[in-house]
Amino acid sequence: MQKPPKVQDKYYLKSLHQEIDLYDRKLAHLARYESFSTETEREAASGKMSLKRATLARAAHRLAAEGIAFDPADLPRSFRSPEAGEENTSIA
Repeated sequence: MQKPPKVQDKYYLKSLHQEIDLYDRKLAHLARYESFSTETEREAASGKMSLKRATLARAAHRLAAEGIAFDPADLPRSFRSPEAGEENTSIA
């Protein structure tokens, strides 16, 4: 019995954006607070996590290029431009 194909719609893209944001936070935590016995171990852990994040980012960019609609407020912080970040934080 075959699995049904993944539905790649705006909700899937939103979950990808959330997962990318999670990996961004994990990478920041790893760089700042995690302790490793050698710098090589730190780089290896960071490399593995960056590779997973890059795979998700490619998928998200591909879906956006295919025309899947998304809310700019749902973008991961690393995808936002500095100007867009300032506009989102101001409350009128």
